[in-house]
Amino acid sequence: MPATRLNSDSLEGPDLPVIGVFATCDPRIDTDSRTRAANIVKMAADQITGKIVTPAKMPVPVVYSDILVDGEKQADVVAAQFKKAGVGIIVCVPDTWSFPQLTVMSLLAHFPPDTPFNFTTGNSGPRPGVVFTHATGGALAQSGRLIHINVGSWADNGADPVMSDKTREALIDWCYAAVTFQALRGKRVVVFGHDSMGMETALPHVSATRNHFGLEITRMDMKFLADLLQNKSYDEAELKKLRTWLEVGSAGIELPTTEDSENLNKSLALYLIVRDLMKELNAVGGGFMSQLEWGSDPRGIPLPVADIMESLFNSTFDHNGPKEVIPYATEADVQALLTQLFMTWLSGGHPPLFMDFRKVWEPSEIKGFAEAKGISLGGNTKWEERGFVDGVNSGSASFDWAGLPGTPTKELLSRITFPKAVDYFSYLGNSIHFKSPEGIKGIAARLAYSSLSGMFSMVWDEAETVLPPEPLAQAVCETANPTWPHTFVLPRHATMTEYKHYAPANHFHMTWNLKRARLQYWMDMANVLSVTPWAAKPEFEEGADRPVPLLYLINGGEDQTKLMRRR
Repeated sequence: MPATRLNSDSLEGPDLPVIGVFATCDPRIDTDSRTRAANIVKMAADQITGKIVTPAKMPVPVVYSDILVDGEKQADVVAAQFKKAGVGIIVCVPDTWSFPQLTVMSLLAHFPPDTPFNFTTGNSGPRPGVVFTHATGGALAQSGRLIHINVGSWADNGADPVMSDKTREALIDWCYAAVTFQALRGKRVVVFGHDSMGMETALPHVSATRNHFGLEITRMDMKFLADLLQNKSYDEAELKKLRTWLEVGSAGIELPTTEDSENLNKSLALYLIVRDLMKELNAVGGGFMSQLEWGSDPRGIPLPVADIMESLFNSTFDHNGPKEVIPYATEADVQALLTQLFMTWLSGGHPPLFMDFRKVWEPSEIKGFAEAKGISLGGNTKWEERGFVDGVNSGSASFDWAGLPGTPTKELLSRITFPKAVDYFSYLGNSIHFKSPEGIKGIAARLAYSSLSGMFSMVWDEAETVLPPEPLAQAVCETANPTWPHTFVLPRHATMTEYKHYAPANHFHMTWNLKRARLQYWMDMANVLSVTPWAAKPEFEEGADRPVPLLYLINGGEDQTKLMRRR
């Protein structure tokens, strides 16, 4: 028989991992219990179908098998079904006792050992799937395999039980982590230029990133980008459309001279050029080195700032309407890019915010500063009591952060100004300015790497935005750079003393409405150390944290186990 030639027609649909749902069972039990067990499989698959989406808002495919896995034969059949369907994420929803080695362990033998695996079970007594879950979970932990258990609830009796909302929510959170872990393998990010300003915390650790996350870092020379700009390698009609959209919709663009107007066009053209390059390379994120060579070393030929370009990539819309967030990092800060990339996928495409970890305002400093400015304070706000961080950076500030989640795009744009850049970039281009409103909640975090352990860590805390009265907010902006976007961040658990001493780099990042359980599930799968050195943070908060995997408990703790898994 001749070999089969593959062609482009063999490629069907997007390159996404598939979630497979199945159930084990006991061959000795009655027909009604077996029917119920099979119904639960379909019910669980239906509960999550369409609920997990990529940043492009593509639903992640979900399949299920109604073949109940009683033993090795059925385990082999379901494993074959799953492999043919492209399953890379597995959910087992047992409703009865079964036999661990004959069922789940035989099925998992067909898949790589780091395949995400989840038990979601009702806490039922009649045919105790939860007992089987604990028996198998213990066996897998004993063998060194990471899994997660979701002991939820559905009715003990009846042919068609439905899982509780809380059970479904926990499963969806786990699925987002599993999709982020699996979907980004084999993907690439594109970084223009080398490490800016000698920032060691921003380096592209190419081998470590490839080996740990399965991500490729494509590095492109900025000479090539400068050539494309010089050659006008973009659609001039679209450039005009983009500029008109900003001029008509924004709160104003400062263009004192004809030269400034020409530089704005070049800045906007950068977005179109880089967007097309990244699309050509199937890139899921990017970064741009600005300082020093691109725009602020007077020995060279200065080129226009990329602030608007970077912000547009991180936004959910542009001149063409709604779009996918493509996480983008200013200063070619690759650890920033990875942080934003993972959190964007974990959130289903929410816009990330790139910020300088600028001035940390202690409560006493706020009070003294306000008094010096003649501004009266009430003394009863969170930020007066605990302080805040002025998060500010010239680039990568998503337009979405000019308003609360759900704010119409037209209104967001109307709150943004584009002043002439100052300080290092005053001669070439425009900055972006807005103040984020109070009340945006999410996760503020930063990925770090250590050559001692060969491990990545995530330093994180829940956080929310605050906003002092306008006179004080503006005065604070002027202590840093009033032409840049400002987001005032208050961590949930960290004190200002802790926050300003434990920052792993000069940049940090926030994604709104990202639940910490999702981040924790992902850190488990990706074997990333979780760093939360805040005295006020409890080790476990029910309803917020994911249950700690048994694997960690029997191996000396989470960090110890992750270090052993790294070896």
